Amino acid sequence: MLGIDDPMIWLAYIGCVSVTLLSVVYGIVRRNRASDELTQEDRSWAKEEKKVEDEI
Repeated sequence: MLGIDDPMIWLAYIGCVSVTLLSVVYGIVRRNRASDELTQEDRSWAKEEKKVEDEI
C-alpha cells in the first residue's frame, strides 16, 4: 500500500500521527487551565529584570 511494504515503517508513521494528534488534543484541553495571577515573586522578578535592563 502506497509503496511501503514494511509494517514497521507503517507503525512509525502511525505513531508519529498519533503523538501529534495527542499533543494537539492535550494543548486544547490544557490551554486555559493556568492561572494568570501575579504573585509577589513575579513582581519582584520583573522589578529586578527591569533594573538589570536599564543598567545595560
